[in-house]
Amino acid sequence: MKSKKNKFLTFIFSLVPGAGHMYMGFMKMGLSLMAAFLFIIFLSSWLNIGPLLFALPLIWFYSFFDSINKRYSTEEEFLLIEDNYLFSLNELVKIDKSIFKRHELFTGILLLLLGGYLIWNNMLHSLSRYMPDAVYNVIYSVTRVAPQIIIGVAIIILGAKLIMGKKRECDTND
Repeated sequence: MKSKKNKFLTFIFSLVPGAGHMYMGFMKMGLSLMAAFLFIIFLSSWLNIGPLLFALPLIWFYSFFDSINKRYSTEEEFLLIEDNYLFSLNELVKIDKSIFKRHELFTGILLLLLGGYLIWNNMLHSLSRYMPDAVYNVIYSVTRVAPQIIIGVAIIILGAKLIMGKKRECDTND
């Protein structure tokens, strides 16, 4: 049940991404914000991509000010606010399925690389006692940066495709 709550407690809960929304009864919205915040922390630490953490202040500020703005909206506006997930699985399902058909090779290669990386990473620790420390350290260092390289290449390819698509769109409009 969503309802306007105590101003002070709304402020306190708003300091934690998503908690202010949950306090006011916007459970789906609050859960989405909290999950996004924690997922970025997880992804950043798992893939060792520190710059990804720069997205955290954006989520925090959005969550904080959105929660405060909802609290100070008029009663009519407040009651009209829908409690929806920010990232709905229903919306993801509506994605054009032909995108996977067009990019089967790329998706397949990415999945093979990820699966191979996970197997290799687990096997490396088991084999570490049978190889010299210098060899292990080199292999471990290369393996540690592999996800960053794969994600970096994927981001570059995606960016290039977006630029090419925008350029084609601009060319057809002229």
